[in-house]
Amino acid sequence: MNLESPTVTVAKTPQEVFDFLTQVENFEQLMPESKQKFEKINEQRFLFQLKGMPEIVLEQKEHTPPSTVVLGAASDKLPFTLTATIADNGNGQSSTQLVFEGKFNAMMGMMIKNPIQNFINTLSENISKL
Repeated sequence: MNLESPTVTVAKTPQEVFDFLTQVENFEQLMPESKQKFEKINEQRFLFQLKGMPEIVLEQKEHTPPSTVVLGAASDKLPFTLTATIADNGNGQSSTQLVFEGKFNAMMGMMIKNPIQNFINTLSENISKL
């Protein structure tokens, strides 16, 4: 399953957006209002839970300054990655897009497609407000 958020414009340089996204505690500011729990586990991992969803632990998998930040599930039960791509728009602005890639069976994919699309759209919208 491959889902993409809209590309949003951010009034920050690519390096500023990159620095923000590589600090896992900053993701709490990007979470939807339905967030029930958020906990920084260490410098690379955080746990979050949205209303009606199980707890999910995300960890930084890789990053390429200042253009890419890849987060992934810490558990093999739900194998997925969430990649933020950051491009320079000039004049101290950048654009960012989130891409979700997961390996799920067809039934699971049908159940989670809309909630995940809404989740990454909200994250993306909140990034644009930085």
